Amino acid sequence: MRCPKIPETSGGSKDKKTRSSLNGFLDLPEDVIGNILHRLGGQEILGNAQRVCSSWRNLCKDPSMWHFIDMKHRSGDNSCIGPIGRGYLVAICRKAVVWSLGQLTQLHIDYFATDGLLDFISATYNEFVVCFIFTSARSSKLKCLQIRGSSEVEDGLIEAAKKFSLLEELHFVYVLGVHEYIEPIGQSCPKLNSFTLSSSDHRHRPSAYASDDDCNNDYEALAIAKSMPGLRHLRLVGNNMTNEGLQAILDGCPYLESLDIRRCFNVDLYGGIGDRIAQKIKDFKCPNDPLEKGCVWDADVFYCPRDYSYERS
Repeated sequence: MRCPKIPETSGGSKDKKTRSSLNGFLDLPEDVIGNILHRLGGQEILGNAQRVCSSWRNLCKDPSMWHFIDMKHRSGDNSCIGPIGRGYLVAICRKAVVWSLGQLTQLHIDYFATDGLLDFISATYNEFVVCFIFTSARSSKLKCLQIRGSSEVEDGLIEAAKKFSLLEELHFVYVLGVHEYIEPIGQSCPKLNSFTLSSSDHRHRPSAYASDDDCNNDYEALAIAKSMPGLRHLRLVGNNMTNEGLQAILDGCPYLESLDIRRCFNVDLYGGIGDRIAQKIKDFKCPNDPLEKGCVWDADVFYCPRDYSYERS
């Protein structure tokens, strides 16, 4: 079933040319239109494309369209979203998850990740969907999850991770408080081979007069080393870890092939640890290597000083 043609109306040659172009576009084969829709992203498909006509809506509802849900915020400015916009994005993401019919394998979220949304995603086969598929399938097929710019993800992330047993890639960029959940997440996701933890902690390096309790800089590194032994790719960007944490990672993650510790300025690579990295790691980025403009791993894009007004445990 094709979209209805745009009717001829009175108008100049420019209007007729526009109608002709639009009708030609609507006449494209479904596989070509599907390929075009794939390039739009979840927000554009659910907000606009599915409203064009019933034929396009049926294409948009095809589960194959939703193996990858990309909800990255294009503007890079959280202030332009607001609570209403954030609620709209959550609603769109939920609908995309439902339309995936459990086939979702890759999800990217900016700004609006919450415990409630993660719980919804992890319960891929909710009661509504189960009616149309099969009741025996309960586990998520999600293999890659990327969350950026969130302060509303808490222990719900642990519960969601328990249902993401097939997860291979997990990337956190400026996700506040997530350091507390690294170890249980790693224990719940045994197939994890790629992990990113990018923060703006490097902007708040402890002073020389801080107590030992205030300088637990290796908390995240030690948790990674303890719970993610299968890692092959690790980005720990903007972290305040020391050589102790780096040494633990090299010991606890024996299969590491690539390691990115840009902006980890408490690490000293002179001596034995630098030699060990040179021998072990194929692709290494050191603390002073720059982050290219527009890099998706740059947490400073989301940085807000008031987010660091709390005391980290």
